[in-house]
Amino acid sequence: MSLLSIDEPPAVRHTGHPVWRLGFRPFYLCAAFFAALAIPVWMAQYYGWIPQLASVALHVGFAWHMHEMVFGMGLAVVIGFLYTAAYNWTGFWTPVRGHLAALVALWLAGRLAMLLAPPMVAALIDWPFIPAAAWPLLQVMRKANNRRNYFLVGILGLLAITNGVFHAIALGWHGLQAAAPIHAAIFLIVVIEAAIGTRIIPMFTRNGAPGSSPLVQPKLDKVSLGLLVLSACGWLLSFPAWLFGPLALLAAGLILLRLWRWDALSTLTRPLLWIMHLSYAWIAAGLVLLALARWQLVSSSTGFHALTVGSMAGLILGMMTRTTLGHTGRPLVAGRAETLIFVLIQASAFLRVATALGWETEQGLVMLLAASCWTLGFASYVVVYLPYLTSPRLDGKPG
Repeated sequence: MSLLSIDEPPAVRHTGHPVWRLGFRPFYLCAAFFAALAIPVWMAQYYGWIPQLASVALHVGFAWHMHEMVFGMGLAVVIGFLYTAAYNWTGFWTPVRGHLAALVALWLAGRLAMLLAPPMVAALIDWPFIPAAAWPLLQVMRKANNRRNYFLVGILGLLAITNGVFHAIALGWHGLQAAAPIHAAIFLIVVIEAAIGTRIIPMFTRNGAPGSSPLVQPKLDKVSLGLLVLSACGWLLSFPAWLFGPLALLAAGLILLRLWRWDALSTLTRPLLWIMHLSYAWIAAGLVLLALARWQLVSSSTGFHALTVGSMAGLILGMMTRTTLGHTGRPLVAGRAETLIFVLIQASAFLRVATALGWETEQGLVMLLAASCWTLGFASYVVVYLPYLTSPRLDGKPG
């Protein structure tokens, strides 16, 4: 089966409240609510409107905000997506009901601990979530002999390591900058996005945009993904500018070439498709900006916000809407609400990158506008999709 095939595995009797029937339901809902809440809280602390709340932040500064967007919001969506996709491509159930509720509770406990608990307590509560969530995914894949997707579990393992390094830094056990493991985690999630996007974006375009003709070239895809991984390693290992710059630019160029061949322009009237193409293009933008940062022409923050707000958050909202619609038995059609959500998150990305480039007022209005667009985008998802995520599928199927 394809990664997000609409074909359902054999029916399994499924009872209990609908929100615990498949991983995307609680994790998407919690991630969106957290994203809508966390940024206003962070901005209020950043501007000094409220006292510093996160005790961990007293040890690692602004990296608390970065940690929670990646290991909090981002990881919740990744787990919810993988649990749902694995159910489709293997025919075996990923965690549901009590098991799923326990994992969600562990994730929530981690968010509270990162906000309120001392660093040691925060580490002991937050770190176990990734191994606890990855283990049942590995079991399902082994049961189905689904070797093709073992690498996803491997990436989750690497994310657990980077999260452990972050907590070691917060505890004073390591002298690295706290941003270093966060940057590594961002690249790992970008690799997940790039690999999954390579599988599904051309397929979705072909099926959803009549008359489109996306061209898929597997060898070029592999080279492009390889260059992306090499560029990520180059940044993390501090390759010199003369090496990293051309490498990142080449990786970005191949991404844009592939998007062109995927017939991105045919999706302009279909929001569920253009959000994926545009968000994927932000990976290329992030690589270009990181190359410029290595040449000391812009700040590295510019590139990482292109990768996180533009690519990560854009693809997150694109996939959360699509998978929620599809896995609750609704038509894969974006209405005004979905279009507004997508426009808001892309506006947030452009504005946040603009602030990192120095386009800001003395009052910080551009930053506040970027944060407002982000918050409204995720809050709109919660408002619109809460009834979908907490009610049974319309077609009566399990999940």
